[in-house]
Amino acid sequence: MASSTHRHRVALDADDSVVVIGLGRFGQALAVELANAGVDVLGIDTDEDIVQSLGGVLTNVVRADATKEEVLRQLSVPDFSHAVVAIGSSVEASILVSSWLLRFEVENVWAKAINDPHGQILTQLGVQHVVYPEADMGRRTAHLLRGSLADYQDIGGGFAMVTAPAPPSMVGRPLDKVGFRKKHNLNVVAVRQPDGSWGHATGETILNWNDTVVVIGPSAVAERFIDMA
Repeated sequence: MASSTHRHRVALDADDSVVVIGLGRFGQALAVELANAGVDVLGIDTDEDIVQSLGGVLTNVVRADATKEEVLRQLSVPDFSHAVVAIGSSVEASILVSSWLLRFEVENVWAKAINDPHGQILTQLGVQHVVYPEADMGRRTAHLLRGSLADYQDIGGGFAMVTAPAPPSMVGRPLDKVGFRKKHNLNVVAVRQPDGSWGHATGETILNWNDTVVVIGPSAVAERFIDMA
């Protein structure tokens, strides 16, 4: 380990600790967001400039090779409750680090996948949460370019969440009468009225014009829902 920088440790329980391995754009944004929220974050990367730039931002940031078991043990990574593998430059390194975390029995492991084969390998290894940030951002940008009023978010496991205006076909009747779930394999989970107030959606909920709905379902179906809104 060539260098490390520290700041005062946030007084949080051990269950709130997160190690982020790989501090590229995705990993760095994630780590900083967590730190700003008061989470105890250890960042690990091999780039000295990145490590120095995050000094005083994260609880602890270290320049180290996280593919080595002894390095991870020296940094007490097995003691963390949550780990994020955000390595995007090397599929091999991502897989190796993920496998070590699983061997350490880290309770919650998240890993960034750069493509479908990479994600499939991570899933087969046993990684609980595989995310595709580039693909997710690509979908979001595509919807913006199309002028969509919807917000699309990949939530993992082949599912997505969409926030969009209520389609005309859903307005004026109770949701259980509309048969939306049966027809489209999507669940309406929440409704926002024009005044900004939110409420849970039930089978008895009646949507009005200018209501906004949050739906969850398979990614491909959720994307098609945007065209209905």
